[in-house]
Amino acid sequence: ISVMIFVEAIRRFGTEVEVHSGPMLIAAVIGAVANLISLLILQSGQKESLNVRGAYLEVLGDLLGSVAVIVAGIIIWFTDWYVVDQLASFAIALMIAPRAYSLLRDVLRVLLEASPKGFDVDSTREHILTVPGVIDAHDIHAWTITSGVNAFSAHVIVDDATWNGRDFHDILDEVHACLSEHFDTDHTTIQLEPVRHVDHEKNVHR
Repeated sequence: ISVMIFVEAIRRFGTEVEVHSGPMLIAAVIGAVANLISLLILQSGQKESLNVRGAYLEVLGDLLGSVAVIVAGIIIWFTDWYVVDQLASFAIALMIAPRAYSLLRDVLRVLLEASPKGFDVDSTREHILTVPGVIDAHDIHAWTITSGVNAFSAHVIVDDATWNGRDFHDILDEVHACLSEHFDTDHTTIQLEPVRHVDHEKNVHR
C-alpha cells in the first residue's frame, strides 16, 4: 500500500489536479474520528497478538493519513495550492512503511521460530546452574510460537547424589521456578539426565 501511494503521488506530481477541499475535509474528519475510536479499542491487545497489532498499525496508519489529509485540505482551502495533496500522499506513504516493516519483521520471527527478543543462552544456563544438584545444562533452545508465547527446552544434568537421592519432581519444580522468574516462557520442556548419560548421548549424536 505504501509503495502504491508513493508511486501514484509521483505520477501526479507536477500535474495540476483540482482538489475539492470541502468534501476532502469532511471525509478526513469522519475518518479520523472513526480511526481514533478503533485505535482506543485495539490499544490494550496490540502487545499480545500479532493479528491485533497488525490491525492496530493499520488503523494508526489510517489515522495519521486522515490527519495529513486534514492539514492538506485546510491549506488547499485557503491557498488553492493543490500540490499539497501530493505532498500529503508522500507523508502518508512514509508513515506507513516503518510500521509495516516492523510488523513483517515480527511475523518472520514467528515463522522462522527465532529466539525471543532478549533471550541469551549463556545467561539462561547460568541461572539453571544455580539450582541445587544441577551441574550442567546443554541443548538449550528457545523459540517463539506466536506473539507473546515462547517455548523453551533444555537437557539438565544433575549430580549422582541428587539423581539417586531426591525426588525428580522437586528438581523440575526448582528449574521451572528459576526459568519463570528470569525469563518469559510459556511452554517449558526439561530433560533431566544423570552424569553417566552424557557420554552415551555424545556417542548417539556423533
